[in-house]
Amino acid sequence: MDLNRAGVPLMEVVSEPDIRSPEAAGEYLRQLRAILRYLDISDGNMEEGSFRCDANVSIMPEGSAVFGTRTEVKNLNSFKHVEKAIYYEIARQKEVILDGGQVVQETRLWQPDKGQTVSMRGKEDAHDYRYFPDPDLLPLLIDDAWIDKMKAEMPELAAQRKARYMADYGLSSADARVLTGSRELSDYFEACVAKFDQPKPVANWIMGDLLGLLNAKGLDINNSPISPENMAGLLKLLDAGVISGKIAKTVFEAMAETGKPAKTIVGEKGLVQVSDTSAIDPIVDAIIANHPDEVERYRGGQKKLMGFFVGQAMKETKGKANPKIVNEILREKLG
Repeated sequence: MDLNRAGVPLMEVVSEPDIRSPEAAGEYLRQLRAILRYLDISDGNMEEGSFRCDANVSIMPEGSAVFGTRTEVKNLNSFKHVEKAIYYEIARQKEVILDGGQVVQETRLWQPDKGQTVSMRGKEDAHDYRYFPDPDLLPLLIDDAWIDKMKAEMPELAAQRKARYMADYGLSSADARVLTGSRELSDYFEACVAKFDQPKPVANWIMGDLLGLLNAKGLDINNSPISPENMAGLLKLLDAGVISGKIAKTVFEAMAETGKPAKTIVGEKGLVQVSDTSAIDPIVDAIIANHPDEVERYRGGQKKLMGFFVGQAMKETKGKANPKIVNEILREKLG
């Protein structure tokens, strides 16, 4: 543990030298950051310096168990920079050795604009650091009972949640990974599912519409203008056929602007989906009468024109017509 210049405690995690690729290094850091964020130890913001990496890189001949001379690339502040810097350093060290030279133990800096590392200073051996016990710091003894207590109080971590989402909710690995990317996003998802027990539609709307909205507005999930309750309310109306998918997008935007529940917005704007066949029938009749060429082509075998007719019906009803019923009526009338 150390302190930065602002007096904020710092924690250093040192891994064993068993990471064998830039991709593995990137994934290790992503998992480590997720753990720190789930435990509320750090916000893990790499750009702001809350989470950084010093990558030690060395190469060895295939089949060897002896590491070559290492170099340290300091203060990498993104996962991509870590991976790119390691790729570069591996290639650079190979070139040095193949040219008959020797890799020098040193500290290097990554220059992302040039895509290369540059020497910063020579790196001392461990004995040159002159480590010694600090007389002002007493030894810290931690017993097994305390460790067990801390383990019992730990929240469910990202990897555990991801596995549960896949097993219990039937989500794909990719979807579960996105939804467990932060503890706050995962909590939001679970709050939605508690109100609307259909995980896949909830996941789709969060990963698509909601995250798109937050990114566009520069917000995080904690500042979402749409609460989990309101999101679940919107999906309930959509699932019940009260509104169409197109209208749901409109309602979503209104929810983001006003903070009102979906049901209130639908009522105020008169957006209830039209499923009454007696109201849809004359609209379909008019569309068929106004597009004789398309009707003839459809009946001649161009069945893809069904999309055109449905689109015309939705346009005439300002998106309120029930698409399923529109399709049924069109198929009946077009033959």
